[in-house]
Amino acid sequence: WVTTRSSSTSSGRTLPRWPHGYSCSSYPTTDGDASPSRYGGSSTPPTPKSPWAHLPGLGAGGAVAEPGATGLIASLVKEDGHVYSLAATGDVLYTGTDSRNVRVWRDQRELAGFRTASGLVKAIVVADDGRIFTGHQDGKVRVWRADADNPAVHRQVGSLPKLKDYLKSAVNPTSYVETQRRGRQRAVWLRHSDAVSSLSLNEGAGLLYTASWDRTFKVWRLSDSKCLESVSAHDDAVNTVAAAGFESVVFTGSADGTVKVWRREMAPKGDATRHVLETVLRKGEGAVTAIAVSPEDRVVYVGSSDGLVTFWHWVDGEARYGGVLKGHRMAVMCLAVAGNVVVSGSADRTLCVWRRDGAEHVGLALLAGHTGPVKCVAMDEEAAAAGSGGDRRFVVYSGSLDGSVKVWRLADAEAEPATTVRVTERTAAAPAQPSQVWRGQPAPAAYAEA
Repeated sequence: WVTTRSSSTSSGRTLPRWPHGYSCSSYPTTDGDASPSRYGGSSTPPTPKSPWAHLPGLGAGGAVAEPGATGLIASLVKEDGHVYSLAATGDVLYTGTDSRNVRVWRDQRELAGFRTASGLVKAIVVADDGRIFTGHQDGKVRVWRADADNPAVHRQVGSLPKLKDYLKSAVNPTSYVETQRRGRQRAVWLRHSDAVSSLSLNEGAGLLYTASWDRTFKVWRLSDSKCLESVSAHDDAVNTVAAAGFESVVFTGSADGTVKVWRREMAPKGDATRHVLETVLRKGEGAVTAIAVSPEDRVVYVGSSDGLVTFWHWVDGEARYGGVLKGHRMAVMCLAVAGNVVVSGSADRTLCVWRRDGAEHVGLALLAGHTGPVKCVAMDEEAAAAGSGGDRRFVVYSGSLDGSVKVWRLADAEAEPATTVRVTERTAAAPAQPSQVWRGQPAPAAYAEA
């Protein structure tokens, strides 16, 4: 991984710098992406004995942090497999690994499990109607739904593209395009020819976006699972796609170091869509690894392999550079935004938490405890508890290549951090106090099933 370099801003932004006593060791760059396992797929009810276990001292649903305090709530350790993807919706958490199982959790307990035909689940999103979309190393997107009578049972209800659409295109010579990711090959345009790296929903427009290492992103209509468009977006693998949720804008980030802004337009005929390149937001040496958007405040966050999180404000129909958040010593691998809080996960095994105050950001916390790179993160705002005084609290879910999922609470997100230092130099810093560093228990050896 590329280690972080010094960052600078032209507007004196407040950036976090973590305690000098905190050390980050390097981690191997190989994570198994290049050689996924392949399995036959079927839907299964939940296993009678979960391969996940709480850490010692954590009873089922127990907590390390005191009620309402910032800290680790629970740590779930899988018997084998790296955690590559997760999605949180309401009180349900979905986790995908390089084994053939997707696990479904509620209140830190396993609710269900279902198997996929591809061993590596690289992305998960959940639609408002309950459909679960999973993106895979084999280039396919699979669609699942919980049984109406038994939510512990999930069944595959389709795939993208639909088989009949694929077969119809396969017999038409004009449906083939040249792919470049793994040499020059010809493939049907409506199916990804390499790993699906990212998924993003635009529920308002009724669209699903899929990004792939084949250098394209595709646009699918949710109502009938039809592929409306395939866009050759970048010169290298597309690692992330994010529908902004405003002004018909979509962001894509690539291993070629660029972030591109696309605007959705209606095609001249019919109800198809057409995405037009609006601008290139970033040109950098480090690969773009993650994008997260705050639609309410119209702020775009971009994580990259140099360990930085760069952000832009969307004002008057265009992106304006906001600054750089520097908190990691290795590549940023994932981002999540809820309210005015942004969380980044890194190959340095930590998560950094910032709060946005207008045009500035202050460092809130460093969450440490994973023993491998943090590959995926999701967060949600908790309902205000009685007697909390209206304090905002967030739950953060982090999945790691160490095989664990950790659940954290961020309390009193509106409070001032212990120390905030305002400086006038081009690189501003807000050192964190030791009390701002919360460490989860390192994952022990995996538990064997009884």
